[in-house]
Amino acid sequence: MANQAPSTHKAWQYTSTSGGLEKNLKLNPFVQTPTPAQDQHLVKIIATALNPIDYKPASIPFVGRFLRPKFATPCSDVAGRIVTPARGSSLKPGQLVFGVSGKSPIAGGGLSEYALCQHDHVVAIPEGIEPKNAACVPVAALTAYQTIVPKVKSGDRIFINGGSGGTGIFGIQVAKAVGCYVITSCSTPNVELCKSLGADEVIDYRKQNVIDTLAAKDVKLDHLVDNVGEDPKLYWMSHRFTKPEAEYIMVGGWISFTSTINLLKIKFLPKFLGGGQRKYSGFFTKASTQDLNHVAEWMVAGKVRAVIDQEFSFEQAPAAFERLKTGRAKGKILISVSSD
Repeated sequence: MANQAPSTHKAWQYTSTSGGLEKNLKLNPFVQTPTPAQDQHLVKIIATALNPIDYKPASIPFVGRFLRPKFATPCSDVAGRIVTPARGSSLKPGQLVFGVSGKSPIAGGGLSEYALCQHDHVVAIPEGIEPKNAACVPVAALTAYQTIVPKVKSGDRIFINGGSGGTGIFGIQVAKAVGCYVITSCSTPNVELCKSLGADEVIDYRKQNVIDTLAAKDVKLDHLVDNVGEDPKLYWMSHRFTKPEAEYIMVGGWISFTSTINLLKIKFLPKFLGGGQRKYSGFFTKASTQDLNHVAEWMVAGKVRAVIDQEFSFEQAPAAFERLKTGRAKGKILISVSSD
């Protein structure tokens, strides 16, 4: 049981993203263990999982350096044991928890032996769920949950662009859990994975044109979630395969001059001048104990499961980020921080 923390601990830190965040990560063995505020838990980290948000915003030229602290520790997805619970919390020292660490998604502090978590950002790990699987849930599963559950009803047809990535794997399962008919896209090697997660139809984008395939279907879609964000035509042509009231939610993508211009056109160009024909929404994941608990309930019931692409040791953290940046991961990339 972890009920006492040392004065210092090991944590991965970076001060620059020049050449790539993974090239700048340094393992600091003498980081001061923080004292939690009254509304924070101090957690001994067992495992952390990676997300694109752990490196993409911090890598934006000029902007990134102002968004992150001087000595930044990445990662927000964590599972671990409570060392010091927040004041008034029902969680107890030694209890296994999972959720989101830190206050900033750019430097969540999860890639360390000890981290602070806001009192309303973590929940207890249910019995029967391994901490490493729980660590895969927070950002990806919350993103999937919040882009799908409030937007659909049982029987709706949904398209998830990018079904085999960290968010897509949860998106397929969450959509099935609420009764949707799920169509997703992925590359050839990942077709069977997406089917095993419950997808009703899988479009292999290496062999089929996604837009034409969707447009050829007799029944229009009720909802669309884009976890990839690489092809702006998917939105501009979405009226061909969605119902008029359908919403297109952008989750993936990279901030660039081209993407910014495209977004401005979507937001401000009127329909009669060639503007978009469907509602377009960006998305930012919100930590929610209610949503985390709901996903955990589905995991216990066997409706949702974590898919781990590859597990790295704490010392292999830079290699884990290299794997993430390939964009070829089947599911989540996990880093084991402690054997606790």
